[in-house]
Amino acid sequence: MSSITVDTSTLPASLIEVCQRLAHTNAIAWLVGGCVRDLLLGITPKDFDLEVFNLPAESLEKALKKMGRVELVGKQFGVFKLWVDGLEIDVALPRTEQKTAQGHRGFLVNSEPYLSPEAAASRRDFTINAMMLNPLTGQILDFHNGKKDLSNKTLRHISHAFNEDPLRPLRAMQFASRFGLSLHQDTAALCHGLIGEASTLPRERVWAEWKKWSQGPYPSYGLQLLMDSGWITLYPELQALVGCPQDPHWHPEGDVWTHTLQCCDQAAAIASRNELQPLLRQRLVFATLCHDFGKPSVTATGQHGRIISPGHSEAGMMLANSFLSAIGAPASLSDHIGPLVREHITHLHSDPSDRAVRRLAHRLEPANIELWEMLVEADASGRAPAQPSRPALEWLKRATLLQHHQNQPRPILTGKLLIALGKDPGPTMGLILKAAYEAQLDGYIQDETSAVSWYNTYTQAH
Repeated sequence: MSSITVDTSTLPASLIEVCQRLAHTNAIAWLVGGCVRDLLLGITPKDFDLEVFNLPAESLEKALKKMGRVELVGKQFGVFKLWVDGLEIDVALPRTEQKTAQGHRGFLVNSEPYLSPEAAASRRDFTINAMMLNPLTGQILDFHNGKKDLSNKTLRHISHAFNEDPLRPLRAMQFASRFGLSLHQDTAALCHGLIGEASTLPRERVWAEWKKWSQGPYPSYGLQLLMDSGWITLYPELQALVGCPQDPHWHPEGDVWTHTLQCCDQAAAIASRNELQPLLRQRLVFATLCHDFGKPSVTATGQHGRIISPGHSEAGMMLANSFLSAIGAPASLSDHIGPLVREHITHLHSDPSDRAVRRLAHRLEPANIELWEMLVEADASGRAPAQPSRPALEWLKRATLLQHHQNQPRPILTGKLLIALGKDPGPTMGLILKAAYEAQLDGYIQDETSAVSWYNTYTQAH
């Protein structure tokens, strides 16, 4: 075991005080899990998890209630939430886990307040998550060389107990995306052995890991991990990209899989550059992941031996929906991703006229041109050694001038206006409103005056 000391002066004062007061009861509180890993990476932890040794559950609960608001999360596990001065801290007793059935939930868990730190650390999934930090002394216990693995950017399991939980390969995927990690070959073999249990995973847990994957700066590492572990076979839409050829003139990077990996990293960089909120980042990264799903089904050799993929954007829309459904994504995400995938090469077929921009904004709904332009940039920039580019920037500029960069045009001729013009409600009103909106997209209706003029002309012709 390696033992090192780190500076704890950046830890919240409330956390330090909690640990000091627990020490007065002869307990020892260790920070565990991701917060220790993040501190070593120079990342400010968002979550704080304390594991408290040498104190029974009843005594721990009493001690915590003297410090702040306490909520018992898991009585059997000895898990509490503590709020002190606005800081939320997860507090748990050490525990043991015994595999009792197949699947992610097939465990018997018991709290063991007098367990040794080494035994407690051994139940963790990866070495980088098994380090323990004493907030009062700065001492880190590292029983499994997690710091070395973190420095080497290696994701490695602790023991063969790893293969008791089929969620762990997906946890590995999102860790790889967030921290730029590669899977140790022995861990990859264990992940491969868990493929048969993947179907036992609740969809909400699967989605939780994919959601975290989308927030990382290195999504290609997570995708490569799926390849290395064999878990890519669970996602036929992804597996089909591997080896699917592309025209080297437009795609010097290689096959569609290589292109997709590069594009996803570009999307993550664009999201960071534009300071996108998590939900928008999620939409951009998943749209980028799915944008060429249609290529394997339509790729062919055209004239002069050129590789072509006609109609791949339309073909990809349905495949994107099936993939997102398989990973448990909410329907609202599919609603945004589908139009983005379908329209991701629109800029190649027309110029950004006012009419073209308005119609694109309409077709993209509920997504928008602002996000679409980022997708186009990610697609164009994921072609190394070719240089990054923004081929749809003029579309975004025109859409911004028209104030359609974030939403589609709102109808100018409405049912309320038609009633004011003397039109009685009825079946024909819907037909008129639809025709009016088409005219608006084409530029014949720009304001209420032109809407009234168009309506008068329309009624005379019909």
